[in-house]
Amino acid sequence: MRIDLILSLTTIIEANMFKKNPFGHYLILKKWLIRYMGFMTHRRYRGFNELEIEGSEIIKNLPDNNVLFISNHQTYFADVVAMFHVFNASLSGRIDSIKNVGYLWSPKLNIYYVAAKETMKAGLLPRIMAYAGSVSIERTWRESGKDVKRQVKMSDITNIGTALDDGWVITFPQGTTKPFGPVRKGTVHIIKRYKPVVIPIVIDGFRRSFDKKGLMIKKRGILQSMIIKEPLEIDYENESIESILEKIEYAIEQHPSFLKVIPQEELQAKKELDVTRQWDY
Repeated sequence: MRIDLILSLTTIIEANMFKKNPFGHYLILKKWLIRYMGFMTHRRYRGFNELEIEGSEIIKNLPDNNVLFISNHQTYFADVVAMFHVFNASLSGRIDSIKNVGYLWSPKLNIYYVAAKETMKAGLLPRIMAYAGSVSIERTWRESGKDVKRQVKMSDITNIGTALDDGWVITFPQGTTKPFGPVRKGTVHIIKRYKPVVIPIVIDGFRRSFDKKGLMIKKRGILQSMIIKEPLEIDYENESIESILEKIEYAIEQHPSFLKVIPQEELQAKKELDVTRQWDY
């Protein structure tokens, strides 16, 4: 009897230790990576700087999978790390707070984020962070600092769909850390194809706090903010791509109307980008 119990416990432990997500990543490794990275970065948002959160109660009521978070983008990594903190804090019962990093002891392991493959291969730390949940894709419009034009790889779209089927996905539909860049059509195609719950997020203060990569602290004492909004109302079957694009621009507060004064050259640049955007899947 005792031997049977020991064997059963051993089987359960081994099954949990070697359990993988759909991308072949060991969940036990991912859990410890999120714990460690969370502990190491916590003071970046509650210490050196202060993260002001609004609307995190929305997180607790979301389904366990097929949720797409769309956000403006300010740094390569600090934005995503902050969201991992806020999401897990909210799921553990904290409202608009990341006080006490203990919420990462049992993190949600099916959170993913869409990132450029080029970025995630640029060094050891990005490669490690990729294991925490990156769905790495190839940019269709830019590579190695140069403009390019290429077709979207269907395997990239499928991988995002796999991540949505398994859990939550964070994406930055502008595909750039520059403000008021055009929203890429690929995001809309993903929305229409997989019909996820779409949660807009607006962030600020990260660009002033960190370097472009979001790894180095540039300035301390900055008030950062993260606003989590109610799900977008979308008619997945009948609404046009252009209509959803505009909804996204307004939701993440990147529509040109949010600028009080727009220089003529910036308007012209945006028009040119909007023209190229129609070729992006």
